[in-house]
Amino acid sequence: MSNPILVEVSRGEVLESFHRGVVCIVDRDDKVIYSQGDVKQVCYPRSALKFFQQIPLLTSGAVEHFGFTEKEIALFCGSHNGEAQHVDTVRSIFSKIGLDESYLLCGPQMPTLKEDMYALIRQDILPQKIHNNCSGKHAGFLAYCVYKNWSLHDYIDPKHPLHLEILDIISDFHRYPKEKIRQGVDGCSAPIFSFPVYNQAVAYKNLVQPSGFDEATQKACKTMVDAIVKYPEMIAGKKRYCSDLMRLSEGKLIGKTGADGVYSIGIRDLDYGICIKVDDGKMGPQYNIAQSIIEQLGLLTDANNARLRHYVKHENRNFGGLVTGETYVSAELNISGLGNREQ
Repeated sequence: MSNPILVEVSRGEVLESFHRGVVCIVDRDDKVIYSQGDVKQVCYPRSALKFFQQIPLLTSGAVEHFGFTEKEIALFCGSHNGEAQHVDTVRSIFSKIGLDESYLLCGPQMPTLKEDMYALIRQDILPQKIHNNCSGKHAGFLAYCVYKNWSLHDYIDPKHPLHLEILDIISDFHRYPKEKIRQGVDGCSAPIFSFPVYNQAVAYKNLVQPSGFDEATQKACKTMVDAIVKYPEMIAGKKRYCSDLMRLSEGKLIGKTGADGVYSIGIRDLDYGICIKVDDGKMGPQYNIAQSIIEQLGLLTDANNARLRHYVKHENRNFGGLVTGETYVSAELNISGLGNREQ
């Protein structure tokens, strides 16, 4: 059976297209308290996995050894725009670990925002690896390798001790056996690992409520979450839902997008974990769904909800500026009572 339609796109009075997907919300006991679609569906978290990939670094003593700041810790977990603030922070990390950006293996990427793209073009500078949205994650990988005296030239190899440690961590946080985890190559060339949507929701609950882990891991989670909440602009940047949501939520939650239609949320006050996967992989509908859930849970003030409401429903315009239709969340997404609505 197909997953339900969660986001609809109209043109005039006609429903022109739609996006099916999965939603899973779990409570502090890992119980599904709301779902839409097949929560056992397996997918890659993509960049929503970044928080967990940095836990070995944070439990090792490397943060204290190199003197990393909260801003730098937040960037380790980010999918940034390649703005000057992001590039400068990555370079600060490299300065502390005694490397330069030539060690990055993530590949060059043009900055996200037009203003930053045009700035490079005016200077006749090609996009660099440091502009890659994952360069902060890779800087964290390299920092850990330097600290552990591991090889640097092959740090993206799935068999590198870095990723073997990451595999243990993510298996624990997702409550999913290692032998069931499948690997692929992410957009930034690092290994990526697959999980059912349900287990991705569980992982985000564990991130904001890590009571079942050892003291060092609990401290690492708190350090990471506190850094992200304090510096949400390092997670994404200007005009990005992740940064806007965390800034306006005033520390109540953390949220992270992943490529191909993934969005995951950990709600600190409620100890909830949420995972969203849009089946067609289009980027955008997951934000519509996420913001609708946030509003229905009553997590933000009315004023802050109003600043993000365009993610729930917004007009579509053509190049001439004319309104052609709307994008909006389906009535299917109704979490009142948090009843389990598995399809």
